[in-house]
Amino acid sequence: MSDVSNPSGLLQSGGPAAPWRHAPALFVSHGSPMVALDADAYPRALRTFGASASQAQALVVVSAHWETEGEVAVTSSEAPPLIYDFYGFPAPLYQLRYPARGAPGLAVDIVALLRDAGIPARTEPTRGLDHGVWVPLRHAFPDASAPVVQVSLPADAEPSEVARLGEALRPLRARGVVLVGSGGLVHNLRRVNFRAKEAPVEPWAGEFDGWVASRLAARDFGGLQGWRGAPNAALAHPSAEHFLPLFFTLGASLPEDGITSVFEGFHHATLSMRSFALRE
Repeated sequence: MSDVSNPSGLLQSGGPAAPWRHAPALFVSHGSPMVALDADAYPRALRTFGASASQAQALVVVSAHWETEGEVAVTSSEAPPLIYDFYGFPAPLYQLRYPARGAPGLAVDIVALLRDAGIPARTEPTRGLDHGVWVPLRHAFPDASAPVVQVSLPADAEPSEVARLGEALRPLRARGVVLVGSGGLVHNLRRVNFRAKEAPVEPWAGEFDGWVASRLAARDFGGLQGWRGAPNAALAHPSAEHFLPLFFTLGASLPEDGITSVFEGFHHATLSMRSFALRE
C-alpha cells in the first residue's frame, strides 16, 4: 500500500502530521447545489469543521450521486474533474471550481481494502467528483490542499452493505484520512419549497429528522438500519440513495468515538442539513 501517512506524498503544503490518532469520520447533508454559493450558517459550520481537521492527509467520500452495480468503483485520476450534475441553476454555479488533486495510490489501497473485506471493487480512472462531493468540500476545505477520492455507492444496497464499506476503510482513519458520507437525512425533492430557503420546517420532516437524531444520540446504529419503520420514512426518502451514505460514516466508527454536531437545521422546509462528525 502507498504510504498516506507521509504528507509529502499527498499534500503540496507538506504540513505536519495530523495531531490525532485517528482522523474523524464525517456525515454531511449536502442539500441543494445552491449552498455552494452561500455564506450563511451552514457553510460557516462546515468551515469550522474543516479547520478542526486541517491536517487531513486525504478525503475519501461516498456520495448519494454515484451508484454502481456489481463492483464498487473508486476514482483514481491524478486530477479528477468536477461534475455539474444538476440542471436549471444560475450560471455562476457552473463556473465554480474546486481544484482538488486525486490520489491514485490511495485509490489502489482502497480497492485492496474492499477486496480484502469481500467487496468487489475496481479503480475508475476517468470519472470526476459529483456535487455531493465538491459542494460541501469547497466550504469545509476551501484550499483544496487534501487530495480527494470518491467511492461509489453500491446500487440498491441495504444499510448493512454500505456500513461494510465504512468498516473496510476504517483503517484509513489511522493514516490521517477523513472518511465522508455525503447525502441528506431528509430528502424528498417533490416536497421541497424552493421559493423560500428559510420556510418553516414541515412537521413530517422534522419528526423523521428527530428520530434519526435520537438514534444517533443513543448510538443505536443497528436501530438506524431499520429506518424504513421510522415515522414518515417513506415521505422523508422516496428513494434511499441520500440516506445510505450515513451508514458509510457509521460503519467507520470506533468505540472511542464521540458524536459531534457539525450543523443542525433545515433548508427549504424539508431538506435536513444535519451533519455530524465521529471523532475521538
